[in-house]
Amino acid sequence: MSKLIDDLAAILGDGLLQTEAERSARARDTWMRSQIQISAGSPVAAPLAVCAPSSSEELAEAVRACIAHDTAMIPRGGGSGVVGGVLASADSVVLSTERMTGLRAFSSNDLLAAFGAGTNGLEAEKRMQSEGLSIGHWPQSIELSTVGGWVATRASGQYSTAFGNIEDMVFSLEAVLADGSIYCSRDTPRASAGPDLRHLLIGGEGTLGVITEVTFSIRQQPESEVRQAFHFGDFEAGLEAARKLMRAGWRPAVLRLYDGRESWRHFRERLPKGNAMLILAHMGPAALTAVEADAVSTICESNGVAAPDEVVDGWFEHRNTVPTWDELLAQGIVADTIEIAGDWTRLPKLYHAVIDALEAVEGVVAASAHSSHAYRSGANLYFTVAATPAAPEDYTSTYDAFWSAAMNAAASIGAGLAHHHGVGRVRRDWMREELGIGGLSMLRSVKKAIDPHGLMNPGVLLP
Repeated sequence: MSKLIDDLAAILGDGLLQTEAERSARARDTWMRSQIQISAGSPVAAPLAVCAPSSSEELAEAVRACIAHDTAMIPRGGGSGVVGGVLASADSVVLSTERMTGLRAFSSNDLLAAFGAGTNGLEAEKRMQSEGLSIGHWPQSIELSTVGGWVATRASGQYSTAFGNIEDMVFSLEAVLADGSIYCSRDTPRASAGPDLRHLLIGGEGTLGVITEVTFSIRQQPESEVRQAFHFGDFEAGLEAARKLMRAGWRPAVLRLYDGRESWRHFRERLPKGNAMLILAHMGPAALTAVEADAVSTICESNGVAAPDEVVDGWFEHRNTVPTWDELLAQGIVADTIEIAGDWTRLPKLYHAVIDALEAVEGVVAASAHSSHAYRSGANLYFTVAATPAAPEDYTSTYDAFWSAAMNAAASIGAGLAHHHGVGRVRRDWMREELGIGGLSMLRSVKKAIDPHGLMNPGVLLP
């Protein structure tokens, strides 16, 4: 492979990272299964090299060089993914977007902002806030993730119920495809010119190419924000209130319902044990937020109880504070979060089926859920599971067992098996259930056409 390294060095100069520390630091994302392996003393293999180009043209040349040498390529943004979407091998090359950063173009008049794909999410949002604007996307990983990673994983943010998911914010994008060509979508608010090819890359998880630049349709910063909280006798009653307010046309930016277990964990001083807490934040013009909050109160108080607004203040203060995998593993705890989605009719049955399936796995000590993204016709469920296996050698098998239990239970009810974390490696074996035989065949055909040698992020997305 020395010839490949020479070729890449000629293309990238100091954009080719070769020290062991540089390669090891970019070899993976934050998948719990990888962390279990590392904690057991088996580090993830470092790639041959890391390509960190400063332009799409440099990246395209690097991709063509890797193809010429039949070398696998692993696209990487901020490395904050949690499903194994980034996992290098010793004979692969990592393609990092870390040098393709910053605001590339901006129009306040058109509400458009183009960023290099490697731009840190929080930095991008702060840049827009300095103009009195906002991207509107606020994932829990905003301090760690990149704007390109948001798009590649088809992410959702905490304000999605009002502002939409990442696919609703992408105006146009640029990418280097798996064959080394450069794709640029048209800058237009909508098109009726065949299939929307952007969506091969939005959610493609780097299997078809590497996103290098994203133009967002941004928005005015909200003039007003009104916070509310209500609790209900059980999770199903809270889901029904959420369904009714969505059906009525109200769109609070935050609409987050915790089941009894999570409500007691987070808000035990504010509600009876077993009750489910719903927190809301209405954002927008002052006239709109006042009317929306009043209407939502009427709906929620028909079968729920109002809680102090301070409940929501506390959530905002601690919303991104979570323990690291290392901290949990040090206590003998194997944990993860599993997000799925379904229509309103399925959600109660789906909730109980997955909780029951998780609790039946040997070693699982806690399983709970909340809903954090709502739509006219359904919502997501975001499960948290923790297990205490008998011995460290059981960590991986326990992890695989509770994931299998959750996926099989969800598939049996016809749920969507991935809401916003993506597929990576942890969900790939359930893509037949997710897409159907015809859909999976179509995706394989697209992959083969764009990446005939299967070199772009192999092992991800496709079973």
